[in-house]
Amino acid sequence: MIFRRGRFTDVIERQLDAFAEDEARGLLEEVRDANAKYDRAGRHEAEEIYGDYVDVLEAATEALADMRWRYAGTLDETTAAEYEAAFNRAVQKRWPPLGLEIENR
Repeated sequence: MIFRRGRFTDVIERQLDAFAEDEARGLLEEVRDANAKYDRAGRHEAEEIYGDYVDVLEAATEALADMRWRYAGTLDETTAAEYEAAFNRAVQKRWPPLGLEIENR
């Protein structure tokens, strides 16, 4: 069986690689740190720390959604919808916690 690469696979891979490089010491590091802090949290502080973790996830997801919208804005409506779906799937695969909300942005 031959698997066909998606129409936007290359551009999305490059976009996500650039995001990973740009945010390695930024949002992605904040996500890792917030998750680790939540994992270490005691019962009494876990709820507040989880809220901080969710805030960081939302910021990173919003940054990815902005990247997606900027590129989608250069495409016609039908093509943009195809690209957005492919982008969302790629985010869900690469960063599952960020992928949970990407479709809602």
